[in-house]
Amino acid sequence: MVTMGNTIQAPRGTQDVLPSQSGRWQFVESTARETARLFGFTEIRTPVFEQTELFLRSVGETTDVVNKEMYTFADKGGRSITLRPEGTAGVVRAMLEHGLLNGALPVKTAYFTSCYRYEKPQAGRLREFHQFGVEAFGAASPTADVEVIALAAQVLERLGLTGLRLELNSIGCPACRAEYHKALKAYFEAQKAELCATCRDRLDRNPMRILDCKSPVCREIAAGAPVILDFLCGDCRAHFDGVKAGLQAAGLSYTVNPTIVRGLDYYTRTVFEFVSGAIGAQGTVCGGGRYDGLCAQMGGPDLPALGFGMGLERVLLVMEAQNCPFPEEEPCEIYIGSIGEAAARRALALCDALRREGFFALCDTVGRSVKAQMKYADKIGAKCCLMLGDDELAAGKAMLKDMKTGEQTQVALDAGLIEAVYDRSIDRAFADLSEAIEESGVELPGRASEKRGRIE
Repeated sequence: MVTMGNTIQAPRGTQDVLPSQSGRWQFVESTARETARLFGFTEIRTPVFEQTELFLRSVGETTDVVNKEMYTFADKGGRSITLRPEGTAGVVRAMLEHGLLNGALPVKTAYFTSCYRYEKPQAGRLREFHQFGVEAFGAASPTADVEVIALAAQVLERLGLTGLRLELNSIGCPACRAEYHKALKAYFEAQKAELCATCRDRLDRNPMRILDCKSPVCREIAAGAPVILDFLCGDCRAHFDGVKAGLQAAGLSYTVNPTIVRGLDYYTRTVFEFVSGAIGAQGTVCGGGRYDGLCAQMGGPDLPALGFGMGLERVLLVMEAQNCPFPEEEPCEIYIGSIGEAAARRALALCDALRREGFFALCDTVGRSVKAQMKYADKIGAKCCLMLGDDELAAGKAMLKDMKTGEQTQVALDAGLIEAVYDRSIDRAFADLSEAIEESGVELPGRASEKRGRIE
């Protein structure tokens, strides 16, 4: 074991994704990316930091994100820069900057992003966290809301998550929300002295933010507050009814939760969350909704838009809590051992040729003894092993050993080795499939073909 004194540790609220864990992340990411593709969403990537003004204008100055949680600093040119606390604002900025909203609509984008918020670290809540997100621009109908929600549902379903609740609300448009703000302000004014200092400030600036306060006292007071659904205008009510009807038609169960307001000021009309009870208090694994006024607010055209952010750390926590199956990593298909410098060079060349054909091949790069090499091949779970020495080099042949059965086959040290590894991989895959089917009690039909054709 390699040890070091006085090592530097990762900053509080961050975590490393170790090689033993990265396969799980790749599985989640590839599942999300492929599902988004089926819905017509293509990937976009934006900078990890932006001008601070972007988030002040989009996220909202009354939110906890802006007031308490952003990582903001002055760069060497004296400009105020902020590490992105969420993904939507940067995507909207990119859309406007590059004129991507001037063509055919809707424009649908997806992304994987790291975000940064200065919060108290706990399970499911980190200072550096990662999201899969989608944004759709130029679609105003309730059908677009249903499509985005269905995308999130399919990602979670394909990952094997169960027992999630889809919670739904509408927070209206600026017109009907103005009346709601009056009612909220009147309600909270009567209990102003009991509110926390932050919420007393919010009372005049944006009373809806009080509904999102984490203080137990403020939460208890907010429980009796007026409900936004009672203040929706005719258009917003019709839109919300359309979303609910669309979800029912799509077979997606939901619960209307009038307390959902989301933590960012740019939302309008539909807001939603997918919530799990498997990981405690931080159970929201995905949240999103409409932000129809944000493009215009940031200097662009007045276009409807909507999207969601899915927390990857929380998704993985739920998957682990529910024992969701993760794909097993493919083991090394062949380990080529060697004795002497000439054999080591030939082993490296053979590995290179195998890798070019798509095989996972390894050889000795440490200078181990023959015994140590064989132990290493067994430890890493190599499917087969071949040992090269002077005799094998002179004959141009060697014995290929199946590490599971012990069976040995003589192969030529050229294309014959590639063919042998290929055939053995196909035979092993069929044997593993046969074993799995037999264990399941299902009768195995006759083999359709001995081997699939070589990929040229």
